[in-house]
Amino acid sequence: MRLFDVTSRLALFAACLFARVVVAETDYVVVVSQTTLSDPKWNRVVEELVEKHRAEVVGYDTHVTEALPALQNTFPRFACFVATSQEASRQMVADIHRLTRKLDDDPYTDVIWGILTGYDADNALEIARERDPLVIQRVTSGTELAMDCVPEGVWYSELQQHRMVRKSPGEKAKPSEGPSDTTADLAASLTEYKTDLFVTSGHATERDWQIGFRYRNGSFQSKAGNLFGVDTQGKTIPILSKNPKVYLPIGNCLMGHIDGPDAMALAFMNSAGVRQMVGYTVLTWYGYAGWGCLDYFVEQPGRYTFAEAFFANQQALIERLETNFPDISRLDTAPGTTLRKKFELSDAAKKSGLTAQDGLGLLHDRDVLALYGDPAWSAKMAPGKLTYDQTLTEVSKGVFSLDIKPLAGEKSFEPVNTNGSQRGGRPFVQIMPRRIKDIEIIQGKELSPVITDNFVLVPNPRICDPDKTYRILFKATDMAP
Repeated sequence: MRLFDVTSRLALFAACLFARVVVAETDYVVVVSQTTLSDPKWNRVVEELVEKHRAEVVGYDTHVTEALPALQNTFPRFACFVATSQEASRQMVADIHRLTRKLDDDPYTDVIWGILTGYDADNALEIARERDPLVIQRVTSGTELAMDCVPEGVWYSELQQHRMVRKSPGEKAKPSEGPSDTTADLAASLTEYKTDLFVTSGHATERDWQIGFRYRNGSFQSKAGNLFGVDTQGKTIPILSKNPKVYLPIGNCLMGHIDGPDAMALAFMNSAGVRQMVGYTVLTWYGYAGWGCLDYFVEQPGRYTFAEAFFANQQALIERLETNFPDISRLDTAPGTTLRKKFELSDAAKKSGLTAQDGLGLLHDRDVLALYGDPAWSAKMAPGKLTYDQTLTEVSKGVFSLDIKPLAGEKSFEPVNTNGSQRGGRPFVQIMPRRIKDIEIIQGKELSPVITDNFVLVPNPRICDPDKTYRILFKATDMAP
């Protein structure tokens, strides 16, 4: 394992081949294979990230898990795994999930991470060069969405033909009658409307998104890094969009699986201006990992960046698995497979009304959702309607108060929208501004909080007292550099 501090392309290449040093904690680490780093074009991608984030570089020889000792030494807040499309496999995604939970002894993810790849090195460099934060104003969705949470946008039903809802700036969302074939409208939302966030669900493969779930509609398809629509009459609609955007295929199978140059994920990055996206690398049936990103990102507008929302939902999934299904929570299964063994339900699972199927589903989902893009790039929803206030305050040196205040009466903690799978009931997640240790809870133990070095998680009590401020008071020391 090699860890390097670099400032120029020549120094970067030389250091990653020959130096062996250990440095202090850093905020951002780039992890890359020596093979990829030795390619001049991909070397430039790494250099761009180093310059942008004052990053350290961790090079590995044959397998990404070799980066563990260096990541444990640096303990970064962000880890960006630069990979060619040939390297960014389903197994690599699972390995990174597991790797980033091993920096310390707890079962939770220790860094906010993403895989920066692209159709080719030029596409990856374009993504790496994105610096301006994105504040999402316009949203387009191929499935029902909580439009009260967005400034403007439109969603088309995947279940009911002609059904659509549109929201104009400053107005309430209004139902309308949409076209029988929405392919052209959805394509135009990327190219003409220049949407900032694109959301999809329904049937998909690595080569297409089938727009209608319960009725005949067109599709989006991909070939050699190009994205295009094909309507029900067989008409091809090219999609070329350059405005930076994020993509949430929250319910699609295989949209995050990069299995070759024709993969849909690569086409969205190369042809549609996508700078960050999540995507299942396997067939999805349970849905917690994907649909929950809506709960944190869209339905808490302005609270999390895209990467933070992905991170928060992963910790929610892990906590649910650890609390309710401890017999299987630490198992690693092959991505895409469902565990085939009997296990005992915990008392917590029985009390919550969960079944063995929930345990199997959570384990299935845990390591199969990819996040592509620079994890430190900021893409946020424009500030909007929130059902509760969440505030972290350092009341004195090393003493923190996390206050959760209902804003919507008794319904403050209820789901904002229930479209999809495994919606609502997500815990409150607060990402810490710096790493901490030696944590002692002073107040709020009855809320069963989970406090790690980089986040606080408070299970959703479901029943809300609208006059109460839910408070976690704790003290800690800064993690030594």
